[in-house]
Amino acid sequence: MAKKASGASKRGKESNTTLESRESIEAQVQAFLAGGGEIQQIPKGVSGQTNTSGPKHITLGKKPRS
Repeated sequence: MAKKASGASKRGKESNTTLESRESIEAQVQAFLAGGGEIQQIPKGVSGQTNTSGPKHITLGKKPRS
């Protein structure tokens, strides 16, 4: 019975699209930093959600009463 390829060997072969995407992202990051941009590291578990008040549920299929 043949052995399956390990995850490491699969990751070693990148498609042209993947490589182009990585290069594109890297170029965009470098342009952002060169333009004075700053990268912030956000601690794990911090939410970007600012407003947590309001209804906690929705009702589907009921028409509002007139």
